[in-house]
Amino acid sequence: MKRSVFQSAGLRTVGSFIKKNTVMCIALAAALITACIVPPDSGYLAYFDYKTLTCLFCVLAVVCALKNIRFFSVLARKVVQLFRNTRMSVLALVYITFIGSMLIANDMALLTFLPLGFYVLSTTHKEKYMAFTFIMQNIAANLGGMLTPFGNPQNLYLYTKFQIPNLEFMRIMAPPFVFSVALITLCCILFVRPEPLKLDSEPVRLPFAKTAVYLALFALAIVIVFRGIPYWIGLVIIPLVLLVEDRKALAMVDYPLLLTFVFFFVFAGNMSRIEAVRSFFSGLLEKNTLIFSVISCQCISNVPSAVLLSQFTTNYPDLLVGVNIGGVGTLIASLASLITFREHVKHNPGKTMRYVGMFSLFNFAFLFLLVGFMLLWKRIF
Repeated sequence: MKRSVFQSAGLRTVGSFIKKNTVMCIALAAALITACIVPPDSGYLAYFDYKTLTCLFCVLAVVCALKNIRFFSVLARKVVQLFRNTRMSVLALVYITFIGSMLIANDMALLTFLPLGFYVLSTTHKEKYMAFTFIMQNIAANLGGMLTPFGNPQNLYLYTKFQIPNLEFMRIMAPPFVFSVALITLCCILFVRPEPLKLDSEPVRLPFAKTAVYLALFALAIVIVFRGIPYWIGLVIIPLVLLVEDRKALAMVDYPLLLTFVFFFVFAGNMSRIEAVRSFFSGLLEKNTLIFSVISCQCISNVPSAVLLSQFTTNYPDLLVGVNIGGVGTLIASLASLITFREHVKHNPGKTMRYVGMFSLFNFAFLFLLVGFMLLWKRIF
């Protein structure tokens, strides 16, 4: 009897883990399957982009430390308190998420600012805008991060793999970024009324010393991303400092995300060594890298699409744009979208289908408009 109880509990634990880390488990399965076709050898060591993994770890660790002292919540709350109506507050929440994704990566921006959006709307009894606000924050996180190399995980990977110069990176991403800002702003103006809004003040004092230390570590992580200093320096300094100041931050790092990258590196590396696969993908990407990368994101998400397709093309400008605007669309087009879905279901368990319908409507509208805009932009310029 006890054994069956333990087995049942164990199965529930495993099921819960798989449900929470679905993409990582899929990546692991893909890696294991391809490993049967391409047996492990010394060539596997060349699959991994160690700088990308290091930069992701450093940025995520410092962000967790800043989050633990409520730095981002305090900053966001002060900005929201400047506005007096629902429309401006929703715009503020969306813009904060937009800017946050450029600085702390899209998934961390959502984990930081979605709870703030829930708090603002629930305490002011504006729950009717909850789904819309979450969806706009999600779109803002996916598209806002496109402008910087560290805004989205796929950006960091492609930026490192192709050694893209900083100014060229921003030049490539500036047109879809500006168009995205205009679309998001227009949606918020059209779909949110300027109703009066009051948010009670809750003063929070940041610990000065810790805030200064964590901001210095964050600056160090950003310098590493921009190739200012060797990445191994951050891998030594940041964990050592956090071991003293905030060990909990190291434990909070999204290790499943890092493992997802590891598994997809193995999968993509193995796929690139299969001649039939190489010929197939290379042929498709030669026809239209932008369109095919967007379609790929809708099926296997933008991060694995970037890792996989980068093995078969040198046209990094179109690939970079494709895996960024391809982050909108289906619910699995971006890891960040799954985070938003999970947060909304947690706060609104009875409105899942309504959310999915609204999410699909806005995301596919953004996707079609962005793809059309970029095809027109390429033709003109």
